[in-house]
Amino acid sequence: MTEHEIKINFKSCNTISDLSIAGQQLCAEAVKAQEGSHSPYSKFRVGAALRLQSGKIICGSNQENVAYPSGLCAERVAFFNWGANHSDDPIEAMAVTASTDEFELTHPVASCGACLQVMAEYEKKQNKPIEIILFCNNGPVWVMKGVESFLPFLFFEKGLVKAES
Repeated sequence: MTEHEIKINFKSCNTISDLSIAGQQLCAEAVKAQEGSHSPYSKFRVGAALRLQSGKIICGSNQENVAYPSGLCAERVAFFNWGANHSDDPIEAMAVTASTDEFELTHPVASCGACLQVMAEYEKKQNKPIEIILFCNNGPVWVMKGVESFLPFLFFEKGLVKAES
């Protein structure tokens, strides 16, 4: 048996003011997106913003439903919006933030596994990694280059794709 080790690299900074102007603007849009959150059950508001190659920004917020798990996370709301309406304009970066009145978040919150798999699908679709910025109010900021930072063993089964003739 052979033991293997996987390491990831990511950047961190103390606040969003340490990011580029474009990064700061994307984070501000993610914060604004939280206003559209429908989270009466968890009281956990999440906002996501995607910056496209054209400079256009698409946002999403989490949408809960009493018939759990019928809701949808902010990241998937934003990505599905992109897929349905803007798929010819590649995604450059994404910012995600969360907040709650129930307790203080002191570190960024990572996306769930379902959202990470959707991110992976769209990175594959555009054949280009997406810069991912995770942050919370008054807390550190984490910046990753691509979803493989989260999911080193992505699910992409080549047998599910029709072979080109």
